[in-house]
Amino acid sequence: MPGLTRHKSAWIYLLIGVAIMTVAALLELKMGRSLLCKCGTIRLWVGDTNSAENSQQLFDWYSFTHITHGFILYWVFHLISRGKWSLGLCLVLAIFLEGSWEVLENSPFIIDRYRQTMAQGYLGDTVLNSMSDISCAIAGFALAAWLPAWVTVALAVIMEAALGYLIRDNLTLNVIMLIHPFQGIRHWQLSKP
Repeated sequence: MPGLTRHKSAWIYLLIGVAIMTVAALLELKMGRSLLCKCGTIRLWVGDTNSAENSQQLFDWYSFTHITHGFILYWVFHLISRGKWSLGLCLVLAIFLEGSWEVLENSPFIIDRYRQTMAQGYLGDTVLNSMSDISCAIAGFALAAWLPAWVTVALAVIMEAALGYLIRDNLTLNVIMLIHPFQGIRHWQLSKP
């Protein structure tokens, strides 16, 4: 019966993950976040980081940073547990951390902090975008669990470099500017070609 037990525990982890995402969505709604874009449409992709629909639709350039979150969370829990925790438990913990970040990211404090950097018109995420961001982190986690480590590292480096080139922002710059905004970085980011 080991296959049946494994199948049962997979469903339990799935239900816990969905519950965590539901709680995150409800907290964001309680904080005043919009469920959907106020524009009245749902789009799969928004490629303009200066658009009022950025962080309002399903995916945007920042979705790639959430995939990288998933890579990082996989490796953090893999290292902490030394491979002793089940993949399902590690995934649930990753969903919890990513969901917690999404709630914090959409708090007035963090929104104002982002506005002090290059995201001057940033309004925060819609709940739809936030749940999509968590889903991207889950996808990143799954890729990190499935791919060889060197491929995951290469993908993270490629995504960071591509985002830096294409939108003058990426996860690294995002973290730096959130912790301590540097005027030189801000000036470079705002002088997009």
